[in-house]
Amino acid sequence: MSFEELNKKLSPTIKRIAWRLNGHYRSFNHDDLYQEATIHLWNSFLSGKLDDKTDSYVLQGCYFHLKNYIRKVNERSNVVSINTASSMDENVTVENILGEYWACQDCRGQLHNKFLVQSILNNGFNPREKRLLEYYSQGLTTRDIGKRMGISHVSVVKMMQKIRIKAQKYLDR
Repeated sequence: MSFEELNKKLSPTIKRIAWRLNGHYRSFNHDDLYQEATIHLWNSFLSGKLDDKTDSYVLQGCYFHLKNYIRKVNERSNVVSINTASSMDENVTVENILGEYWACQDCRGQLHNKFLVQSILNNGFNPREKRLLEYYSQGLTTRDIGKRMGISHVSVVKMMQKIRIKAQKYLDR
């Protein structure tokens, strides 16, 4: 089987895996994760590691590769709060803090998205859903979140589905 055939067959499932993992991490979008999984698949194909493997095994390998990739990159990322920097000096503005990056359209778009997320959190979710999202943003697994909240992991999954629906309705307005 050629790589193109393998990729065509597995691509929809890899995209779903990337989409599911995307909600957990702010550093990536699902396209980035899909590309990383495809590169991993390509490297494994070239080295002959996929010759006698089932589709399920290959997809599981892509999933674990993405989880490991995200863990490694998140450990190296650095998050800085604008609020912390601006609270130290009242005369400091966002433009002063961001400097040349304020001129970047993408940066302003990302900042807009963060404010949008904050607005959705403040207007669309109950305290229990906010707590679940906080645990999710910390990178906890579904089972860990369930233990902390005193509910089953299935309930956590169902709550996340409801949260996605609420967020989508808010964004479609």
